[in-house]
Amino acid sequence: MGINPAGRAGALGPPVPLTPIDYAKTLAAVRRLAPAQGPFVVRLNRFFWSDGEKGIHHFLKLTRLYTKRGYRVELQLRYHPTPEQEGHIHAWVRFVREVVRRFGSNPRVIALQVTNEVNFYPIAPDASDSAYKRARAALIHGVEAAHRMVRRRGYDQLHIGFNWAYRTDPSREVDFWGYLQDHGGKRFARSVDWVGLDAYPGTVFPPAEPPTGSGYRNGMVNAMSVLRECFMPIARLGKGVPIHVEENGWPTGPGRSERQQVRSMEQMVGAVNDFRGTYNVTDYRWFDLRDHNSSGPNFQQHYGLLRDDYSPKPAFGVYRALVKRYDR
Repeated sequence: MGINPAGRAGALGPPVPLTPIDYAKTLAAVRRLAPAQGPFVVRLNRFFWSDGEKGIHHFLKLTRLYTKRGYRVELQLRYHPTPEQEGHIHAWVRFVREVVRRFGSNPRVIALQVTNEVNFYPIAPDASDSAYKRARAALIHGVEAAHRMVRRRGYDQLHIGFNWAYRTDPSREVDFWGYLQDHGGKRFARSVDWVGLDAYPGTVFPPAEPPTGSGYRNGMVNAMSVLRECFMPIARLGKGVPIHVEENGWPTGPGRSERQQVRSMEQMVGAVNDFRGTYNVTDYRWFDLRDHNSSGPNFQQHYGLLRDDYSPKPAFGVYRALVKRYDR
């Protein structure tokens, strides 16, 4: 199990200023969440190709911040090109190889997600790479290049994957997974170590859940089921390829209570634990540790277990207890 610690979230709509991150308080919160024994994974997101060498240095610094304290790290490597880079897949592949070379020698860097939510509608470049030209090609060639570099360098601990957002309309999904089958084929399938699931029942899809009952639990079960049984087989990704729940969360904010965040968390995390054997789900990350901006009017900035001043919401203690119970 693990957490996205940064507090920075991509979103639809106009940008909202990020309340500055206090890394000492962030580390203290992560330390409280982590189990006394056993691994805990920190997922570092928004590593953009467009940031170039500056981005590499920033994420190397963040990676060392966590790994030297014993945490494992996984990276979300975004296609997210500049206008000049957009569509230039060979240049993107060179960048992916450089990232693997620079980060893979750290034995606590265990996973690299290549691109982000390429199946999603092309309406949110801040949150999804689908808004950029040739994003699907970037996914395939990026995963393949990363896998080859890992093998060449002997970074056996570093596993390569991509993620899927639950979910768009069926015709778009068939088109996305069919593209992976037709343009990736067996070589792509052999390069995928895991497939990530981003699921936000009651927030992104479905748009609402009933105030009582087990709607959030049912949403997570359906997300795992359709990914494993309907879509992954299209791309030749069999049952032996594990699913990682890379993003799962429920934001508070206007019209969304902190009590409801607790209820949704208990149902969703419980569902993943109950069905992890059925669908070969090996990893779980909650999104997010801290609000992007607790005073902002957009609920998409309120995913945190902490408010932006680092005061805990009730869900913080609940997630801590769930990690202690299920992280094994």
